[in-house]
Amino acid sequence: MALELADPRDQEFLLFEVFDAASVASSEKFAAFNEKTSKMLLKEARNLAVKEILPTNKLADVENGHPDGIKLENGKVSVPPSYKEPYKKYIEGGWLAMSDEEEWGGQGMPHLLAMACGELFTGANCAFLMYPGLTHGAGNIIKEFGTDKQKATYLKNVFTGKWGGTMCLTEANAGSDVGALETVAKLNDDGTYSISGNKIFISGGDSDLVENIVHPVLARIEGAPAGTKGISLFLVPKIRVNEDGSLGEPNDVETVGIEEKMGIHGNATCSLAFGSKGNCIGELIGEPNKGMKYMFLMMNEARQGVALQGLGFQSASYANAVNYAKERIQGPNLLEAFNPDPVKVPIIQHPDVRRQLLLMKSYVDGCRFLNYYLARCFDLATLAETPEEKDKWMGLIELLTPIAKAYSTDKAVEVASSGVQIYGGYGFIEEYPQAQHYRDAKITCIYEGTNGIQSMDLLGRKLGMKKGKPLMDLMGEVMATIEKAKNAGLTDIADKLQAALNKVGDCAMHMGKTAMSEKIMDAFGTATIFLEICGDLCMAWGLAERAAIAQQKLESAKKKDAPFYEGQVTTAKFFFDMLLPTAMGRMDSVKNTSAAVMAMPEAAFASK
Repeated sequence: MALELADPRDQEFLLFEVFDAASVASSEKFAAFNEKTSKMLLKEARNLAVKEILPTNKLADVENGHPDGIKLENGKVSVPPSYKEPYKKYIEGGWLAMSDEEEWGGQGMPHLLAMACGELFTGANCAFLMYPGLTHGAGNIIKEFGTDKQKATYLKNVFTGKWGGTMCLTEANAGSDVGALETVAKLNDDGTYSISGNKIFISGGDSDLVENIVHPVLARIEGAPAGTKGISLFLVPKIRVNEDGSLGEPNDVETVGIEEKMGIHGNATCSLAFGSKGNCIGELIGEPNKGMKYMFLMMNEARQGVALQGLGFQSASYANAVNYAKERIQGPNLLEAFNPDPVKVPIIQHPDVRRQLLLMKSYVDGCRFLNYYLARCFDLATLAETPEEKDKWMGLIELLTPIAKAYSTDKAVEVASSGVQIYGGYGFIEEYPQAQHYRDAKITCIYEGTNGIQSMDLLGRKLGMKKGKPLMDLMGEVMATIEKAKNAGLTDIADKLQAALNKVGDCAMHMGKTAMSEKIMDAFGTATIFLEICGDLCMAWGLAERAAIAQQKLESAKKKDAPFYEGQVTTAKFFFDMLLPTAMGRMDSVKNTSAAVMAMPEAAFASK
């Protein structure tokens, strides 16, 4: 059975019918990306993903030390051999820096189109895409905060994939609590810094895909304040770079271990020692003690990237499940159960299998809408003609980033689990693709800020940001969809979406007040459920928007397109009939703000 990725028809529906991606081509910045060109690029991305990257996913899914997996020998990491040719084609095509300026090796592509291409790549092999993905994040830090000399030295090498990049935050005693880090930077006479410390869980911390790796490293300058206020950011290359841009001698950066993980086996998750020989040199990025501010640029990009990873796992698992359900013959149709000689049918005819597929499709379609909407906000912010307009779109990005990261990844695990279930016993067998999607997806709920941290960010920072204006802007976007659904004749969906919007608004006001009262701990004990209902609202909004547009298209649709549009409306009705009522119940639980979480005695959680 051929493995599958995101549905091309659905991608084009979102791009050109829901979000009108081609409209940005009227601007000077994106003039080259009309609908014809965009479709051509999307087709090229799919070809690369399916023909070159997807076959490596299973090959690299092995434990460390296997001939086809990650190896660490003499302090050097080698990646799966199958990665070499796809990586070469990936960077030759300019896919690493799709939305960046051409002068630095980018394509200048709209973020929305890049998002669609990225879904294909990460759905094909998430572990592989983490190498260029983190490289881009490191490059973005240099672009935003580096000196002209740092940009000239590093940026094009990074954005073209000639050199790699990482994100070095985590330490053994400073996981989510970054302020507790122990890595130290000592100022040298020439203005550079001597770096000493150890970092763990560094994705793509070393590889033989590239000739050099640039590490953005968080460290504390000697004498700097404690906590996050005293953290600075340094650029530490694996191999030092000479004044003329050529590579010099190795820096004192050593890979001392690679982790054996539950999933994403094809990515080298390294433990790195900086300055173990006393000779690690780094350059300060920006100003001292502002490292966390700078790193959050990369962190927010990474969180949006992880949301995309969640979508990639969902769409790949769902596509595989649909094909399997259409081909797997087992049991008679329920209506023929009492026939003495019933004909066995594909399992997609069985009601509970169809229910599971519709559940998967609801979340895939909803999360694709949410992730693509985020990308569209970036494009609208880029093209904004007034500061107020730009502020609106950037505020929506801030508000929706923790929701997209946490919800897309939580649902990735749920959808991947259903993907295993559709295959039955074969889903549990490693010969088939679904088990790997299930294992690989779980890390997305953990790294780049656990989903619990995303809920704290939403409640503690984003909810009241700018006096609640981003939340009001989001509610305005949902209201526009409600009107669109009414105009399309989908009054039942419109009414239910209105009720959900009102209830989430009430929950937001309640949570905001409670988080500022003596019940603050109880509020944060409910924060994850609050984020989940915000995600549920986004799913309802996205599916209603899809259905309203599809309903209007049905009036003049060609025969071959009618089933697709009908499917959009039916998927929305399924969500509003069967899943939204459960979400409405969760909204009630949020308003309860139970004290049980904090009231539970610690000794009562387990007995010795």
